[in-house]
Amino acid sequence: MASTLRDLLIQRAARLQGRPALTAPGWGTLTYAQLRNRVEGVALGLLAGAPPGTVFSATGTIWDWAAELAAAASGLAWEQEGQPVPMEVLGGPRFNTEAGRSAYHAREQVVAEGTPFTAGLTHGELMVRLRRLNGALGWDHDTRADLPLARLGEPALRAALWSALYAGAHAVLTPASAPSTGLLARFRATPPPWDDAPFRALWQP
Repeated sequence: MASTLRDLLIQRAARLQGRPALTAPGWGTLTYAQLRNRVEGVALGLLAGAPPGTVFSATGTIWDWAAELAAAASGLAWEQEGQPVPMEVLGGPRFNTEAGRSAYHAREQVVAEGTPFTAGLTHGELMVRLRRLNGALGWDHDTRADLPLARLGEPALRAALWSALYAGAHAVLTPASAPSTGLLARFRATPPPWDDAPFRALWQP
Protein backbone atom coordinates (compact mmCIF):
# COMPACT_ATOMS: atom_id res chain seq x y z
CA MET A 1 0.00 0.00 0.00
CA ALA A 2 1.26 3.48 -0.86
CA SER A 3 2.45 5.44 2.16
CA THR A 4 3.56 8.64 0.40
CA LEU A 5 2.20 10.79 -2.42
CA ARG A 6 5.20 9.73 -4.53
CA ASP A 7 4.34 6.07 -3.99
CA LEU A 8 0.71 6.82 -4.87
CA LEU A 9 1.63 8.16 -8.31
CA ILE A 10 4.04 5.32 -9.04
CA GLN A 11 1.70 2.56 -7.86
CA ARG A 12 -1.33 3.88 -9.72
CA ALA A 13 0.70 4.10 -12.92
CA ALA A 14 2.02 0.56 -12.45
CA ARG A 15 -1.38 -0.99 -11.76
CA LEU A 16 -3.57 1.09 -14.08
CA GLN A 17 -1.15 1.72 -16.94
CA GLY A 18 -3.60 1.86 -19.82
CA ARG A 19 -6.64 3.21 -18.00
CA PRO A 20 -7.59 6.88 -18.47
CA ALA A 21 -6.26 9.11 -15.71
CA LEU A 22 -6.76 12.67 -16.87
CA THR A 23 -8.50 14.50 -19.68
CA ALA A 24 -7.78 18.20 -20.15
CA PRO A 25 -7.85 20.76 -22.97
CA GLY A 26 -4.60 20.73 -24.90
CA TRP A 27 -3.58 17.35 -23.53
CA GLY A 28 -6.43 15.12 -24.60
CA THR A 29 -6.70 12.00 -22.47
CA LEU A 30 -3.65 10.65 -20.68
CA THR A 31 -3.47 7.12 -19.34
CA TYR A 32 -2.01 6.55 -15.90
CA ALA A 33 1.32 5.56 -17.46
CA GLN A 34 1.34 8.70 -19.60
CA LEU A 35 0.42 10.89 -16.63
CA ARG A 36 3.35 9.50 -14.67
CA ASN A 37 5.69 10.20 -17.60
CA ARG A 38 4.39 13.77 -17.88
CA VAL A 39 4.82 14.37 -14.16
CA GLU A 40 8.29 12.85 -14.05
CA GLY A 41 9.30 15.05 -16.98
CA VAL A 42 8.49 18.10 -14.85
CA ALA A 43 10.25 16.55 -11.85
CA LEU A 44 13.45 15.99 -13.83
CA GLY A 45 13.43 19.66 -14.80
CA LEU A 46 12.90 20.73 -11.21
CA LEU A 47 15.77 18.58 -9.96
CA ALA A 48 18.21 19.25 -12.78
CA GLY A 49 19.91 22.03 -10.81
CA ALA A 50 19.86 22.87 -7.14
CA PRO A 51 16.16 22.40 -6.40
CA PRO A 52 14.34 24.84 -4.16
CA GLY A 53 12.75 23.41 -1.05
CA THR A 54 9.38 24.97 -1.82
CA VAL A 55 7.73 25.51 -5.20
CA PHE A 56 4.43 26.67 -6.67
CA SER A 57 2.82 27.07 -10.08
CA ALA A 58 -0.17 29.23 -10.93
CA THR A 59 -0.30 29.39 -14.73
CA GLY A 60 -4.01 28.56 -14.77
CA THR A 61 -3.30 25.57 -17.03
CA ILE A 62 -3.21 21.83 -16.47
CA TRP A 63 0.58 22.13 -16.14
CA ASP A 64 -0.08 23.40 -12.60
CA TRP A 65 -1.43 19.97 -11.63
CA ALA A 66 1.56 18.24 -13.24
CA ALA A 67 3.85 20.56 -11.30
CA GLU A 68 2.10 19.81 -8.01
CA LEU A 69 2.41 16.08 -8.60
CA ALA A 70 6.05 16.55 -9.59
CA ALA A 71 6.75 18.48 -6.40
CA ALA A 72 5.20 15.69 -4.33
CA ALA A 73 7.16 13.02 -6.20
CA SER A 74 10.36 15.02 -5.67
CA GLY A 75 9.86 15.61 -1.96
CA LEU A 76 9.46 19.37 -2.44
CA ALA A 77 6.93 21.42 -0.50
CA TRP A 78 4.03 23.03 -2.41
CA GLU A 79 3.20 26.48 -1.04
CA GLN A 80 2.00 29.75 -2.57
CA GLU A 81 5.09 31.49 -1.21
CA GLY A 82 7.38 28.98 -2.93
CA GLN A 83 9.60 29.61 -5.93
CA PRO A 84 7.55 29.67 -9.16
CA VAL A 85 8.09 26.62 -11.33
CA PRO A 86 9.89 27.95 -14.44
CA MET A 87 7.95 27.78 -17.69
CA GLU A 88 10.91 26.00 -19.32
CA VAL A 89 10.21 23.09 -16.97
CA LEU A 90 6.51 23.02 -17.93
CA GLY A 91 6.92 21.49 -21.37
CA GLY A 92 9.84 23.73 -22.32
CA PRO A 93 13.54 22.96 -22.86
CA ARG A 94 14.10 21.80 -19.26
CA PHE A 95 11.20 19.34 -19.39
CA ASN A 96 12.36 15.72 -19.08
CA THR A 97 16.02 16.70 -18.97
CA GLU A 98 18.44 13.89 -18.25
CA ALA A 99 20.37 16.10 -15.83
CA GLY A 100 17.68 15.55 -13.20
CA ARG A 101 17.22 11.80 -13.58
CA SER A 102 19.67 10.55 -10.96
CA ALA A 103 18.45 13.14 -8.45
CA TYR A 104 14.85 12.11 -9.06
CA HIS A 105 15.54 8.43 -8.49
CA ALA A 106 17.56 9.26 -5.37
CA ARG A 107 14.43 10.87 -3.94
CA GLU A 108 12.99 7.40 -3.45
CA GLN A 109 15.20 7.16 -0.36
CA VAL A 110 14.29 10.66 0.83
CA VAL A 111 10.52 10.99 0.48
CA ALA A 112 8.86 9.43 3.53
CA GLU A 113 5.59 9.63 5.43
CA GLY A 114 6.99 12.46 7.55
CA THR A 115 8.09 14.56 4.57
CA PRO A 116 6.23 17.92 4.62
CA PHE A 117 4.15 18.67 1.55
CA THR A 118 1.61 21.49 1.89
CA ALA A 119 -0.53 23.43 4.36
CA GLY A 120 1.55 22.06 7.22
CA LEU A 121 0.64 18.49 6.28
CA THR A 122 3.02 15.61 5.60
CA HIS A 123 2.78 12.94 2.93
CA GLY A 124 1.58 10.43 5.50
CA GLU A 125 -1.08 12.72 6.93
CA LEU A 126 -2.45 13.49 3.48
CA MET A 127 -2.55 9.80 2.58
CA VAL A 128 -4.68 9.15 5.69
CA ARG A 129 -7.01 11.99 4.74
CA LEU A 130 -7.28 10.79 1.15
CA ARG A 131 -8.15 7.30 2.38
CA ARG A 132 -10.96 8.67 4.52
CA LEU A 133 -12.22 10.94 1.76
CA ASN A 134 -12.19 8.08 -0.72
CA GLY A 135 -14.28 6.00 1.68
CA ALA A 136 -16.84 8.80 1.86
CA LEU A 137 -16.88 9.41 -1.90
CA GLY A 138 -16.92 5.77 -2.94
CA TRP A 139 -14.79 6.55 -6.00
CA ASP A 140 -12.98 3.70 -7.77
CA HIS A 141 -11.34 2.82 -11.07
CA ASP A 142 -14.64 3.14 -12.94
CA THR A 143 -15.38 6.63 -11.66
CA ARG A 144 -15.35 9.60 -14.01
CA ALA A 145 -14.96 12.84 -12.08
CA ASP A 146 -16.00 15.88 -14.14
CA LEU A 147 -14.27 18.95 -12.72
CA PRO A 148 -14.34 22.63 -13.78
CA LEU A 149 -11.04 23.72 -15.33
CA ALA A 150 -11.70 27.33 -14.31
CA ARG A 151 -11.35 26.38 -10.64
CA LEU A 152 -8.04 24.58 -11.07
CA GLY A 153 -6.21 26.88 -8.67
CA GLU A 154 -8.69 26.42 -5.83
CA PRO A 155 -7.81 24.12 -2.93
CA ALA A 156 -11.05 22.12 -3.25
CA LEU A 157 -10.41 21.39 -6.94
CA ARG A 158 -6.86 20.30 -6.15
CA ALA A 159 -8.26 18.04 -3.43
CA ALA A 160 -10.63 16.50 -5.98
CA LEU A 161 -7.72 15.78 -8.34
CA TRP A 162 -5.78 14.11 -5.53
CA SER A 163 -8.90 12.12 -4.67
CA ALA A 164 -9.23 10.95 -8.26
CA LEU A 165 -5.59 9.85 -8.28
CA TYR A 166 -6.04 8.02 -4.98
CA ALA A 167 -9.10 6.19 -6.33
CA GLY A 168 -7.58 5.44 -9.71
CA ALA A 169 -10.46 7.37 -11.24
CA HIS A 170 -10.65 9.34 -14.49
CA ALA A 171 -10.51 13.10 -13.83
CA VAL A 172 -11.98 15.19 -16.66
CA LEU A 173 -11.25 18.91 -16.55
CA THR A 174 -13.78 20.79 -18.62
CA PRO A 175 -13.76 24.46 -19.66
CA ALA A 176 -16.83 26.56 -19.03
CA SER A 177 -19.27 26.35 -21.94
CA ALA A 178 -20.44 29.49 -23.65
CA PRO A 179 -23.96 30.51 -22.63
CA SER A 180 -26.70 29.54 -25.04
CA THR A 181 -28.58 32.29 -26.81
CA GLY A 182 -31.81 32.53 -28.74
CA LEU A 183 -34.16 29.58 -28.98
CA LEU A 184 -31.48 27.08 -27.88
CA ALA A 185 -31.20 28.76 -24.49
CA ARG A 186 -34.82 27.91 -23.74
CA PHE A 187 -34.38 24.17 -24.24
CA ARG A 188 -30.82 23.49 -23.13
CA ALA A 189 -30.57 22.37 -19.51
CA THR A 190 -27.96 24.12 -17.41
CA PRO A 191 -25.70 21.59 -15.64
CA PRO A 192 -25.61 21.95 -11.87
CA PRO A 193 -22.55 23.70 -10.43
CA TRP A 194 -19.74 21.51 -9.19
CA ASP A 195 -20.19 20.60 -5.53
CA ASP A 196 -16.91 21.24 -3.75
CA ALA A 197 -18.25 20.53 -0.25
CA PRO A 198 -16.70 17.04 0.13
CA PHE A 199 -13.22 18.40 -0.67
CA ARG A 200 -13.00 21.57 1.39
CA ALA A 201 -11.54 19.97 4.51
CA LEU A 202 -8.63 18.07 2.96
CA TRP A 203 -6.08 20.85 3.54
CA GLN A 204 -7.34 22.12 6.86
CA PRO A 205 -4.74 21.96 9.67
